[in-house]
Amino acid sequence: MQMLATNNSPYPPIQVEGKNAYYARLMLSNVGGRNSEMGAVSTYFYNSVMLEDESIAKLFHQVSLVEMRHLEIFAQFTRLLGQDPRLWKQEGRRHIYWNACYNHYAGTPQAMMQQAILGERAAIEKYERQMAVIDDPHIVKMLERIIQDEQLHVQAFTQIYQKLCKNCPPILP
Repeated sequence: MQMLATNNSPYPPIQVEGKNAYYARLMLSNVGGRNSEMGAVSTYFYNSVMLEDESIAKLFHQVSLVEMRHLEIFAQFTRLLGQDPRLWKQEGRRHIYWNACYNHYAGTPQAMMQQAILGERAAIEKYERQMAVIDDPHIVKMLERIIQDEQLHVQAFTQIYQKLCKNCPPILP
């Protein structure tokens, strides 16, 4: 079972119109927030190690590499926007470091797929909300491109979920 983990189109250049503390905070939440690329990378790494089915483990590994690229992109944006791209998010004046307890450690392949689908959908919704408030075309184009990858991930995880769990109800948001 061969599934695409990334859209084959290139990513736009990583550039910004100028420093912007608000946009940097949004990008920081993509780097090290509760629903972040760091969380996706670490959860998918864990899933790939825990799964006995090699094809599903390989998909999680491939997707984790794409999510790592997204993590790098958001960290670069954060830096260009004038903030330190540590694995943290900013709430007011406080910085809250990313924590592995944010991950969903599912026990079965079906639960792993369900959590992955929900996480990918949440990321898409988050990036769409960010696009609505960011007035920098470079960042918006990148968010649009990253959403394409996340949509592919939803499709791939949904196909596997449906094969693993033929009688399970559809996953609702």
